[in-house]
Amino acid sequence: MVILTLNCGSSSAKYQVYDWMKKEVLANGIVERVTQEGSNITHEVPGKEKLNKERPCPTHKEAIELIIETLTDKEFGVIGDMAIIKAVGHRVLHGGDKFTKSVIVNDEVLETFRSIIDLGPLHMPANIMGIEAAQKVLPNVPHCAVMDTAWHQTMDDAQFMYATPYEWYEQYAVRRYGFHGTSFLYTAKRASVLLNKEPKDTNIIIAHIGNGASICAVKNGVCYDTSMGLTPLEGLVMGTRTGDCDPALAFYIMRKTGMSVTDIDNAMNKKSGLLGITGKYTDRRDVQKALEEGDTRALLAQDMECYRLKKYFGAYIAAIGQIDAIIFTAGVGEFAPAVREKACAGLEHLGIKIDHDKNWTARTKNAETCISSDDSKVKIFVIPTDEELVMTEDAYALMAGSYDVHTNFTYSFQKPEYVNPARKLALEKDLESNPALASIIVEPKR
Repeated sequence: MVILTLNCGSSSAKYQVYDWMKKEVLANGIVERVTQEGSNITHEVPGKEKLNKERPCPTHKEAIELIIETLTDKEFGVIGDMAIIKAVGHRVLHGGDKFTKSVIVNDEVLETFRSIIDLGPLHMPANIMGIEAAQKVLPNVPHCAVMDTAWHQTMDDAQFMYATPYEWYEQYAVRRYGFHGTSFLYTAKRASVLLNKEPKDTNIIIAHIGNGASICAVKNGVCYDTSMGLTPLEGLVMGTRTGDCDPALAFYIMRKTGMSVTDIDNAMNKKSGLLGITGKYTDRRDVQKALEEGDTRALLAQDMECYRLKKYFGAYIAAIGQIDAIIFTAGVGEFAPAVREKACAGLEHLGIKIDHDKNWTARTKNAETCISSDDSKVKIFVIPTDEELVMTEDAYALMAGSYDVHTNFTYSFQKPEYVNPARKLALEKDLESNPALASIIVEPKR
């Protein structure tokens, strides 16, 4: 039995093919520059050379067709007959306040997604088009929507409401929604395993840091608060997004420059954050390199990013009380020790003490590591996220009729004996180049 997962962004379409019985990834890849010139697919199969191929993809429909064509290709494909695909999981940015868990897509669900496009105008049209295109290619299997916002539906109104006119909430659904929920679900469940606790007894703070970044306070195993809001613009300093700032800033700049609403929206979402401060960098590796070369604006950008993280750590500890652990995840969280160290520096009075050597050793997406000092009251873990696995398991359970909201549902990765075969194999190479990594890998108690 094979399950296909699709993640259609504004200009890309990621995919993964998973063999449910063997519990292994057969292939994964991405179609980039969808709707733009130079569209291309990167296709990876374990044990084989990576395939790169250009193909015009004016819409996500052509991107899905290219994915299917590649998956069934006699030379590079992994599927001989599309009939072996029994379910498709789709990542959807926004579910509004309508969904607390993943759902099988039907006409009513699609209509709900269409009704909230204005809450995610960059991603929702692509998400919907991806679902519709996949339904045409695979009309006889369940298509399942896994929403970034669903995880955050456990927040209370005191946490999700804004202090704006109440009718804005009633008429326009203005409230905090939060994103990166699939990643938070995975890392929260894994943290409970590493702590040898039940999810309901786990209090943690998770920092999902990539080009987009957000932070989540998890109390008793569920989302208590999160940094992103109505849209993904609020919260942490990101690659190209401002994060928190005075709302009046936009009006001030519009009056000064004559910029339109569209102009200011574009500037705050695509030209700000690290890019705005440095003038040229969004990748933390580039920022770190520039910092080492004495670039003062790169230093400022990193200091701002880490200070914002530190403020949220403090705020969320105040909100949920004593925590068991801080978790770093996603590309930057997993591979940027400088960011982790600066964000945790000076928090010893809160029981948070990072170990310099352990932190700089922890650079892998193939193992879960502990980077806190031995005498730290609060654990600091680096847990590589696996959103595709959550999507796969949700799709299978929905197809099988065994799925439920995450507090009533147990994922395979919640078991202490869980192992990701592909990561286990890749870890062997990591250990060859970085033997010290072995000393900080966390092995769950069985």
